[in-house]
Amino acid sequence: MKDKKIEVLLMTGCASGIGKYLAETYARSGAKVLLTDVAADRLEQVFAGLAECGDRVAMLPLDVRDSEQWDGAVRFAVEKWGKLDAVLNVAGYLHVGELLDVPAAEVHRHLDINSKGVIFGTMAAARQMKAQGFGRIVNIASLAGIAPVPGIALYSASKFAVRGFSLAAALELRPHNISVTVICPDAVQTPMLDIQKDREEAALTFTGGRILTVADIAEAVAFALKKAPLEIIVPRHRGWLAKLTSAIPAITGAVAARLKKRGLEKQKKIRTAG
Repeated sequence: MKDKKIEVLLMTGCASGIGKYLAETYARSGAKVLLTDVAADRLEQVFAGLAECGDRVAMLPLDVRDSEQWDGAVRFAVEKWGKLDAVLNVAGYLHVGELLDVPAAEVHRHLDINSKGVIFGTMAAARQMKAQGFGRIVNIASLAGIAPVPGIALYSASKFAVRGFSLAAALELRPHNISVTVICPDAVQTPMLDIQKDREEAALTFTGGRILTVADIAEAVAFALKKAPLEIIVPRHRGWLAKLTSAIPAITGAVAARLKKRGLEKQKKIRTAG
């Protein structure tokens, strides 16, 4: 299945950030793309901006927390274009806050959107892909899904779940000619990052070097669709550090103060530049 041409894609989170960029990129490259998002008004704006793509692009409001809506989205794509080559699970949610101050509703929201949304999407896509004999599934996790990040503990927990599920699902689905790749990026310049730049609790998000762009993630997705690796970490060198701190959790505690100071300094620079 390696190097198979991907012609029909279903993407989540297309109303903003990474999902919007990916949707526009693949639609304008000639692919057939089903854009989805729970934010119907903003999704409509993205769809309208792709009018030149004609019938190759369609949109469908989708709440990734609803497994029945997922089944409907997959069915929509297959009825329209005859197959479903790839699903990109991009939709995500993040709430910044000290754990003791976070309301219970946020626990559900993180796990429902970030974790269950990916699980439901993978399952719905896999059922169709098994029937047709091939498919690619790409799930967006985070470096926070490899190394624990205090200040965004719920987000970190939900992305740990995405990574663990994706790696296990990849092995289970491989015999059916279905690949699953999990992408774990460092901080990416998106609206999700913007809500963290003024919050001290999120300082550890900003401890890396260069802030990634949505184009960086698109490059990783393109590689995933072409070569189907189990995991892609962006940037790679940050992945080794993340895996080390995950393997030896005490490391995080030992360096947390120094890392937080670095993150606070970078947050200040970002706010000043803005």
